[in-house]
Parts: sequence; structure tokens; C-alpha cells
Amino acid sequence: MKPILKASVVGVITVFVYLFVVVVTTPALEPHAAINAALQLNLIVIVGMGIGLGLQTFLSEKSKQLGCRLDVKKKAFGANSGSTAATSFFSFFSLVPLGCCGWWLYVLSLLPGIVGTGVSAVLIEHSQILAYAGLGLVFGFAGLTAFKLNRAQKLQQSSSLI
Repeated sequence: MKPILKASVVGVITVFVYLFVVVVTTPALEPHAAINAALQLNLIVIVGMGIGLGLQTFLSEKSKQLGCRLDVKKKAFGANSGSTAATSFFSFFSLVPLGCCGWWLYVLSLLPGIVGTGVSAVLIEHSQILAYAGLGLVFGFAGLTAFKLNRAQKLQQSSSLI
């Protein structure tokens, strides 16, 4: 599959999975109302995750196509996936007051027992900022992969000239 096509598919699937989780965890609202609320509050995060994972997929596929070996490729992709999961986790907190993602209320109720009351309060209070920070990490890892791919490509070209 071509890198741009695969990246687009991964990006679209990421957005759909996020919205699917919103619908599944919000039985109190109609699906279109839950999706509408999620898009109004977290549009940047939702689209950003799709673009970030799509970009990482594109870079990974492009490196395979060019024959570049990136030692950090698997590490960066794993870290990028972890950043995406954290971003999603924190972004769902902002939907709870609207009646979305009622399942997350249960998760929030368990949080103090796991990390303590103070940490839980900070995580909940600053969930939107943490979601944006996670999104920054997603793009940071994609940027690191792009940098390493570019460097590997230049080394490959310079060694072929010799």
C-alpha cells in the first residue's frame, strides 16, 4: 500500500475509533449528540491524533520504501501510540460534565485510590492541558522520526556517491 494512502487510512480509523469510544461509553445520549459534544470540545485533539498517527505511519512506510533502517522506528511508533492513548484518556475527562462518556466517571472514581487524591485532582482539573501536551508528544515523536529518516536518507545518498 502506498505510504500516503496507508497514512490516510490510519488517520481516519483513529478518528472513528475515538468517536466510537465516545458513543459506546455514553449510553445516556443519542450517538449524534455524543459525537457533536465531543467534536465541539475536543476537535483539535481528535483531528490532531488522526493527523499525528497518520504522519507517523507515513514516515514509517516511507522509510521502508526507501530502504532506510531506523533503529528508533519501533520505539517511536510505540511511544507515539502511548502518547495517543494518554491524549485520548485525558481528553475524555472534559466530556464527563456534559453527560458524555459516563463510563469515565467510573474510571475517575477509581483514580484517587490508584494515584492519590491530590494527583487525581490535578489530572482532572488540567485534563485539557494534559490532552494538548499528549498531542504535542505525538507530533514530537513524528518529528523525531522525520528527522532520523532525513538523516538516514542523506547518509545513504552520501555513501552511494563514494
